[in-house]
Amino acid sequence: MSKRLHSPRLYYFIIIACALLSTACTAQSTQTPSTMDTFKTKTGKTVTIHPIKHASMGITFDQLEIQVDPVISATPPTTDYTQMPKADLILITHEHYDHLDAQAVADLSKESTVIVTNRNSAEIIGKGEVMANGDSLSPLSGIRLYAVPAYNTTPGHLQFHPKGRDNGFILELDGLRLYIAGDTEDIEEMQSVKDIDVAFLPCNQPYTMTPEQLRRAADMVRPRVLYPYHYGDTPVEAMEAAMEGSGIEVRIRNFQ
Repeated sequence: MSKRLHSPRLYYFIIIACALLSTACTAQSTQTPSTMDTFKTKTGKTVTIHPIKHASMGITFDQLEIQVDPVISATPPTTDYTQMPKADLILITHEHYDHLDAQAVADLSKESTVIVTNRNSAEIIGKGEVMANGDSLSPLSGIRLYAVPAYNTTPGHLQFHPKGRDNGFILELDGLRLYIAGDTEDIEEMQSVKDIDVAFLPCNQPYTMTPEQLRRAADMVRPRVLYPYHYGDTPVEAMEAAMEGSGIEVRIRNFQ
């Protein structure tokens, strides 16, 4: 087999194309076609965002492969992680079935893979570097990671994501700062999340935010680019309408 067929980007194109075909055939979603977006770090290195689905994404940085909340089939369409490059770093925000999948972690792992989780997720999979809210870590060269709070505040919803259990992550890649919020509402701690280039904010009540909360969260964080993610059945039009006039670039990708 030629080296070209081993290209990580080609793998992502294949997986995303298969996912879209599966989605179309089974009528499981009305997601927009996935797009890989590229950003530059402060020294000109490339960071590529690979939307997969729901809360799952791949990030390529300086020949390092990062996976966030990889899940095979708990959320449609089914994703075959065995066809993707092995991960150098896997981030797991919390233990819910749509964020933690032990088989997906195994499929993506190699001997040197660094797995970073909250405590409950590490206990479930039997491994992982545990981070709690407020912790920081340098898991790999050129990468700095900060664990930040992610929780519910709406009465009647507090049991979904109790305060102090789950993580959001600020992922700093050679100075480029990504905020992966995890399952959260527009919590007051977001006022301390600053200098964010790219933010991923969830929008699907009762589990995370309404479009109005999405706007309040975005106004606190003020990212250069915002990806609504983990948005389930929330109409795309409602999220876009809520963000009108914010001055923040909103990109809708395959994160239903």
